[in-house]
Amino acid sequence: MAYSAASDVEVTQKPILSTRNILNMSAGFLGIQVGWGMQMGNMSAIYEYLGATPDEIPLLWLAAPMTGLVIQPIIGYVSDRTWGKWGRRKPYFTAGAILATIALLMMPHASALWMAAGLLWILDASINVSMEPFRAFVGDLLPPSQINRGYTTQSMFIGIGNVVAAVLPVAIIGLLGKSSGDGIPFYLVVVFSIGAVFYLAAVIYTVRTTREYPPEDLAEFYRLKAETAGIWHGFREVFSNIFHMPATMRQVALVQFFTWPGLFLMWFFFTPAVARDILGAPDTNSPLYADGVVWGNICFGFYSAVCFAFSIVLPGLADRYGRARVHALCLSMGAIGLVFVGFAPDKYWLLLSMLGVGIAWASILSMPYAMLASTLPGEKMGVYMGIFNFFIVLPEIIATLSFGWVMEHWLHNNRLSAVMLGGVLLGFAALLTLMIREKKAT
Repeated sequence: MAYSAASDVEVTQKPILSTRNILNMSAGFLGIQVGWGMQMGNMSAIYEYLGATPDEIPLLWLAAPMTGLVIQPIIGYVSDRTWGKWGRRKPYFTAGAILATIALLMMPHASALWMAAGLLWILDASINVSMEPFRAFVGDLLPPSQINRGYTTQSMFIGIGNVVAAVLPVAIIGLLGKSSGDGIPFYLVVVFSIGAVFYLAAVIYTVRTTREYPPEDLAEFYRLKAETAGIWHGFREVFSNIFHMPATMRQVALVQFFTWPGLFLMWFFFTPAVARDILGAPDTNSPLYADGVVWGNICFGFYSAVCFAFSIVLPGLADRYGRARVHALCLSMGAIGLVFVGFAPDKYWLLLSMLGVGIAWASILSMPYAMLASTLPGEKMGVYMGIFNFFIVLPEIIATLSFGWVMEHWLHNNRLSAVMLGGVLLGFAALLTLMIREKKAT
C-alpha cells in the first residue's frame, strides 16, 4: 500500500523504500535505546547507592514488566485505530519521548529507594509508549521483502544507542572525576541529562522525516473504529486475540518467554557483579565500585557495538539460511557468553563474553519481529505486537517476584551465578527456536 499526498490515492502494494527512508524511520530507536541503556546500565547501581541489597533488586525492577504488560497492548490497540494529520503511530512516539525525557532528568535526583523505584515506573511506562508503535511502524511501512532489513536496521540503531549510553558514564567521569560518599554521584546527573536530550531529539527526527500511510479504506476504517469504540472493547479484543494468535506467533512467543529472563538477569546483576565480585569493591563508597560500574557500562557498550556490526550482515544470513536457524545459532552464542562470565580470569575477559551477547542481542532485536510481522494482519499489527510483548514481560514479572528468594536462599546473593543462570535460559531458548516453522518473505 503506497500513499500519494497529492491525490490521496492508495495502492495495494507497499513500495520498496530507499536506504535513507529505512534509516529515517528507524532513527528514533537510537533515542529510545539511549534511555533504555541508561536504565539497564545504571539502575541497579543507583538502587545500591540508595541502600538496596542484592536480594531486593529484582523486586525494585518490577516497574519494567508491569508497565509493559499493560501499556504495550493498549497502545498497540489504540494506535491501530488512530489516523489523523499526525499519522497513526507518531503521536505515541512523541508523547512517550516527552514523558521519558522528564523521567530521565529527574531519576539521578532521587534521594530514597521509593523515589527511584517510582521514577522507574514512569520512565519505563514512557519508553513502552514509544517502543511498541515503533515495532508496528516497520510492519506498517515495509513490504515483506524488506522486513528483515527493517528490523535489523532498528537493531543497528539500538546498538548505537547502547554504545552511547555505555560510553557516556566513562566520558563524564573522565571530565568530572569519580565522586564518593552517600547518595547518587553527580556524574550520573550529567549522564542522564545528556541521555534525555538524545532520546527526545532522535524520536522527533523520525517524526519529522517519515510519513505514514493511511488505512487502505478510510471509510471502512472509521466505520470499524466507531463500532469498536471504548476502552472495554479494547481490553476484550486484546484478551480475545491472545487465544487466536497465528501459529508462528505462538512458537516465537515461547522462545521469547525463555530468552528475556536470561537478559534480565544480566541487566539486574552484571554491573554490580563486576564491581563487587570481579574488582572486589567492599561497598558502594569504594572507588573500586565506581570503577566496576564504569567497566560494566564499557562491557554493555562493547556488546552493543557488536550488535551494530553484526546487524549489517544479519539480514543476508537470515535470507540465506532462514531466520529461525540463524536466531538459534545467535542465541547459543549469547548463552555461551553469559556462562563464561563466571569463569573469566579478569575484567578484560568479559569482553569475550560480551562478543557472544552482542551477536545474540542483534538477533533478539530483529529476528523474532521479522518472523512475526509476515504472519500478522495489517489492521491488527499494533495490538499483536503489544500482545507479543506479554512473552517478554510475563517471565520478567516471575523473575522480579521470585528471584529475590532464589538469590538469597539458592545463590546466596552471588551475582555472578545469577548472570550464568541467564546463559542457561538463553541456551534453552535456542533449542526451542529450532522448532519454529516460519513463513518466508516474498
